[in-house]
Amino acid sequence: MSRGGTRYASDRGLTTRMVTTMFLIGLLYVVLVGVLVAVLHGAWPIILILAGAMFVAQFWFSDRIAAFSMGAREVSPEEAPELHGAIDRICALADMPKPKVAIARSDVPNAFATGRSERTALVCATSGLLRRLEPEELEGVLAHEMSHVAHRDVAVMTIASFLGVLAGLITRIALWGGLSRNSRSNDPVGVALLLIPLVSAVVYAVGFLLTRLLSRYRELSADRTAALLTGRPSALASALTKVSGQMARIPTEDLRKAEPYNAFYFVPAFSSKQSLGRLFSSHPTLEQRLDQLGRIAANLSRP
Repeated sequence: MSRGGTRYASDRGLTTRMVTTMFLIGLLYVVLVGVLVAVLHGAWPIILILAGAMFVAQFWFSDRIAAFSMGAREVSPEEAPELHGAIDRICALADMPKPKVAIARSDVPNAFATGRSERTALVCATSGLLRRLEPEELEGVLAHEMSHVAHRDVAVMTIASFLGVLAGLITRIALWGGLSRNSRSNDPVGVALLLIPLVSAVVYAVGFLLTRLLSRYRELSADRTAALLTGRPSALASALTKVSGQMARIPTEDLRKAEPYNAFYFVPAFSSKQSLGRLFSSHPTLEQRLDQLGRIAANLSRP
């Protein structure tokens, strides 16, 4: 799904997975709204208006909210010449317009990209990442983040995650509102109302798993296309190894603050509950990413 105007390698596997995931999530959305309309038939205009308003708000503002929440501050070339220089080189290689450039004051070594399109894109590196990486390693990480922009990953993941947000909200409202407590088991309306939290919970679980599967593949795709664009998969592998190794030295409190934004980051931050976090991780394992980069390096070295 990369734009024809960029030199990032196309990824048919990513395109297929994005289209399939969006279709399945759209189907789940139809089922969820259908159940709500059937059960609360008198309120269906309000349901559709609220769902539409939530979708528009999440699509247009979620990236800005995320960037603000992660402390991203836009910087000029004079303030961060090394960071701007690396992004300028990647933009020249990829034939892409330059995104906004930002730094987040955090010791957690990481980077992320936000924005629905190349025009609204922002690429941010933390101060901890800039302090720890060599120039070639930093360029590899930024090429990875720019790949997300080229493939419009942020827009796709925002749309994909919307259903989970809506289903989760409906489940909470239903449970907090005490629909089940206020309904008698032999009342047809009460039984119908019980379907709302049940269906919403199932939709949330399925949507969550679909977006996690898609997220893990898009990270592998970003690694692959970044390595091919720069021609230095070993630099990206070195950055991955260094950043992942440094996570163990970051204070637990800082990791917990970063965890809610793992889906945006180059490498996820894990606190003490690592095994549970990895079970539903938005990223593939370090071993998977390094294996892929090793194969790419071997292919590039062949005459």
